[in-house]
Amino acid sequence: MIGAEILVRTLVANGVDTCFANPGTSELHALAAFDSMPGARCVPTLFEGVATGAADGYARMTDRPAATLLHLGPGLANGLANLHNARRACVPMVNIVGDHATWHRGVDAPLTSDVEGLATPMSAWVRTVPDAASVAADTAEAIRVALTPPCGVSTLILPSDSSWDDTAAVEPIIVEPPAPAAPDADALRAAADALRSGERVVVLLNGRATRAEGLALAGRIAAATGAKLYAHTGATRIERGAGRVTVERFPYPIDLGIAALAGAKHILLIGSGEPVGFFGYPDKPSRLATEDCRIHSVAPPGANALAALRWLVEAVGAAGTPVPAQPLAPPAPATGALTADSVGQSLAALLPEGAIVVDEGISSSPMVYTACAGARPHDWLTITGGAIGIGMPLALGAAIACPDRKVVTVQADGSGMYTLQALWSQARERADVVTIIFANRRYGILQWELGNLGFRDMGPNARNCTELGRPDLDWVALARGMGVEGGQATDAESFNRLLSAAFSRKGPFLIEAVI
Repeated sequence: MIGAEILVRTLVANGVDTCFANPGTSELHALAAFDSMPGARCVPTLFEGVATGAADGYARMTDRPAATLLHLGPGLANGLANLHNARRACVPMVNIVGDHATWHRGVDAPLTSDVEGLATPMSAWVRTVPDAASVAADTAEAIRVALTPPCGVSTLILPSDSSWDDTAAVEPIIVEPPAPAAPDADALRAAADALRSGERVVVLLNGRATRAEGLALAGRIAAATGAKLYAHTGATRIERGAGRVTVERFPYPIDLGIAALAGAKHILLIGSGEPVGFFGYPDKPSRLATEDCRIHSVAPPGANALAALRWLVEAVGAAGTPVPAQPLAPPAPATGALTADSVGQSLAALLPEGAIVVDEGISSSPMVYTACAGARPHDWLTITGGAIGIGMPLALGAAIACPDRKVVTVQADGSGMYTLQALWSQARERADVVTIIFANRRYGILQWELGNLGFRDMGPNARNCTELGRPDLDWVALARGMGVEGGQATDAESFNRLLSAAFSRKGPFLIEAVI
């Protein structure tokens, strides 16, 4: 067998049967090998950032890796921003990058680059396959590392000759990923003491702790002790809505983050890192907790968050405490002017059960997230690493992973322009995605940040670089050019009609909400 065939056999034998691909010449043997393996599926993308973002969305919804197939160092570079988000999301991914044949590297052809150097900052593991005989073991190791808690991106670099050379056929190596680490016993005891102390305790959750089971356990603890629950600002996946425990996301603005921790004497981290400022600001702290607040790393990423929560439920006597589940309380659809608040209200009213909401609304996100608390049960996926341009790719991956669930993308217009090529892939795959564009014709978050940094009046250059008009983006035309039907809403009533129509049909649809 050639190395590429062994690669694909090993992937599929370990359940990695979906590949988001933007290949070039160096990857064509690998691409052809996917056709040799029944059950393997390649999803074409027009930009590598779509491939890496889609693989992230697929992993968030299946808890298993997809593969990517990228072209040499420059193709990898195009996908790095969403690999950064995937790294922060702690999701498994097998990122396959082609390279020149080993004997061709020395001639310094135009596409030659340091592929390992580019991959390392965004990867948990990087390896260049030296020859075809090493493909099976190296591919298996890439899968094992990707699935090792807290999970991450494995980048497997496949030189052309390692792909096309013949080698002895081998049985696929089946990977047994390790279980998550047990929580530290001393940290658990200290956390229980904090919860029983009567002092203000904040519990920051991420990973498995923001799924329905984890939130039910955390909700019992909060109800019994008075602790305040937050999901991490960039939580990987939150299971929310009716029947589940409502959890606020920790606020992005630094002043609101500091206020959220005011008076807290203990912060319990379960599946999450410490709350810090997104950026450094003059005269403001990087670490948001006060010096007299003790931070307890109860179950860091990679540890068993559910085991930690179960232990704490028993330790604080909350086993009999009822789960404070959110009742079904969708509002009526909004009427009148179209704003981020009214979009959120109408989405909450009409959101179908089991929907997956992908949130890259940026400045409009908080209003929509809050409005949907009492909607029908749904999942909420966020931008985990702050690198914009993930919304529509993430939705593509989620839709491929869960074809029987409606996916809704809450998308800012500025960040949407980074990866609008994902719409073409959604059309090609008939992905069941409704994309809601918040068309405020500006980078609202940057204008807010200018004010936060003390710039009260924008000059012509600042205004020119943070506004998106002159000309206005025509999102309906852009979507149509990618093969996606769409419509524009200018008030709540027209938005409601478009959203109802989109929810009543299968396949991709885009709504430009002019707010």
